[in-house]
Amino acid sequence: MVVLDMAGTTVADGGLVERAFGEAAQRLGVEPGTPDHEEKLAYVRATMGESKISVFRHLFGEEEKARRANAEFERAYGELVDAGHCAPLPGAREAIERLRDAGLTVVLTTGFARTTQDAILAALGWRDLVALTLCPADAGGRGRPYPDMVLAALLRTGAADDVREVAVAGDTAYDMLSGRRAGASVVAGVLTGAHDKGQLSEAGATHVLGSVAELPELCGVR
Repeated sequence: MVVLDMAGTTVADGGLVERAFGEAAQRLGVEPGTPDHEEKLAYVRATMGESKISVFRHLFGEEEKARRANAEFERAYGELVDAGHCAPLPGAREAIERLRDAGLTVVLTTGFARTTQDAILAALGWRDLVALTLCPADAGGRGRPYPDMVLAALLRTGAADDVREVAVAGDTAYDMLSGRRAGASVVAGVLTGAHDKGQLSEAGATHVLGSVAELPELCGVR
């Protein structure tokens, strides 16, 4: 089984997370250019891959305010997707199809809410591309760096008999931590998103690839 992240790994982000965060933060009174805005943006960058509601809980403290921020973020991100600012990374669909055609079960995961994940899948025409798609709410509410989504993918698909038969790929340190904590034997970082080789390796990547297009070969698919 292969568990793949979306934004930054299979889907081009193009700064959409930061743009959507900026809009959400401003609606909650955090003005661009202020020290408060820069501090919060730095935290968003450092925690790329984490469940967004968890990020906003850290940033805004109060649950009601965190939920407002998350709703505004999801709204802003969805509008950017609807406006056409969403595209697959080069070779991503082909890599997924090669893995799938070789008999491997492919699952797509995200730190976004289900509504945003569905909007991205619809925009790309990927609704029927993989066996399963998961967001944090589908795995009990905890996103990365917890192992829950990887383990939920295994439990829901029954595609492997052992966690060591699982490969995980993502572009952030949190993707790497999630994969390692889940026991996956392959935890591949890709250099098309938020974090660099040093950050991915430090977080436990077993391999660092230029992009997800290289993953089929790593998984033994020729």
